[in-house]
Amino acid sequence: MIWDPDVECMDREAMQSLQLQRLQETVRRVFDRIPFYRESFTAAGVKPADIQKLKDIEKLPFTVKNDLRDNYPYGLFAVPLQKIIRLHASSGTTGKPIVVGYTKKDIETWTELVARLVTMAGVTSDDVAQITFGYGLFTGAFGLHYGLERVGATIVPASTGNTEKQVMLMQDFGTTALIGTPSYVLHLAESVAALGIDPSEMKLRVGMFGSEVWSESMRAQIERAWGIKATDNYGLSEVMGPGVSGECSFANGLHIAEDHFLLEIIDPDTGEGLDYGQEGEVVITTLTKEGIPLIRYRTRDISVINTAPCECGRSSARLRKIGGRTDDMLIISGVNVFPSQIESVIMNIEGVAPHYQIVVGKKGYLDYLEVQVEIAQERFTGNFKDLEELEQKIRRRLHNVLSISPRVRLMEPLSIERSVGKAKRIIDNRPK
Repeated sequence: MIWDPDVECMDREAMQSLQLQRLQETVRRVFDRIPFYRESFTAAGVKPADIQKLKDIEKLPFTVKNDLRDNYPYGLFAVPLQKIIRLHASSGTTGKPIVVGYTKKDIETWTELVARLVTMAGVTSDDVAQITFGYGLFTGAFGLHYGLERVGATIVPASTGNTEKQVMLMQDFGTTALIGTPSYVLHLAESVAALGIDPSEMKLRVGMFGSEVWSESMRAQIERAWGIKATDNYGLSEVMGPGVSGECSFANGLHIAEDHFLLEIIDPDTGEGLDYGQEGEVVITTLTKEGIPLIRYRTRDISVINTAPCECGRSSARLRKIGGRTDDMLIISGVNVFPSQIESVIMNIEGVAPHYQIVVGKKGYLDYLEVQVEIAQERFTGNFKDLEELEQKIRRRLHNVLSISPRVRLMEPLSIERSVGKAKRIIDNRPK
């Protein structure tokens, strides 16, 4: 099923014509209404009239996260505060949060785009959808809530935490669709097992997960643990929240809402544009956002854009599942290491749980990398020889993927802290 066939199946030439029209309107609007953009465009020697084709977007300067922080709270808003009916903010760990504002039309657009998203994932008006994202300034819960409501699903706004109650609600309310972070959903699966509940006796059939980078191996773990179809979706608070792109039932890339967002892939080191099919950093320009339009926002997410037609019938370009972030990348003695590489190894080793932590430090002048991995409950025999063999296996496989030899520390079952939000995977103890 396709929510909006006229747009989602639009001819690519027609879509690009629509994108250009909306890009030109957005560039004129931010130049006229937002001093930050007027100054940055002027400094770059570019005027709104210079945007004559989509490729001309490369003439415009990038927007980065610090620009939003430096203009806290309302400096990048394109409308008076009286027109803003909702404020959300990022969950940044340092300094002021990033604030985003929504007009009435922005909320309507957001709702429609998430309705597309949940329809892609296979959710219908027959479903009972349980949302385990936290309700509040974070965009995930409210974004999914309104889109699910638009398609007619029954919503259980469970919010975060209280895991045993989450399980009880799933059983009693007959939850069929589960929404949350993939790491928390795996934690829920552990709790179900500990309570002696058979997931096959529950009604759950589909999961919509996001808000953190997760591997194909983790997807397989979730699908095995719950017996469901697990789908990925992508968005970020700065440009709207969930709804930017999402997977259809074929799970062959995340369909982009191209009528509302123009995505580029750039070389993260040089800023040069890359062709479709080349891996690089995702850059997003909003095409219809009224409250806080953003031009060429550098997301730091690493992916590839694919324009080949999808089996589902949608013609929209697709974003490959996010494989990591440029700012999550660790440099260990000159070697680039992404947490997603480590996760893919751990998820494919029998005898370990899908919970891990990466600790980085320095001994003398040299960096070291320690990967802490939980042993699966059923494999925790206490036999030293078994543990030693498991540790060596993990170390060998990590070396094959990373080209460095990390320390491996086996942890007791349930010893790594669980998170109800985004999982904290990296602890970097090196001097700043």
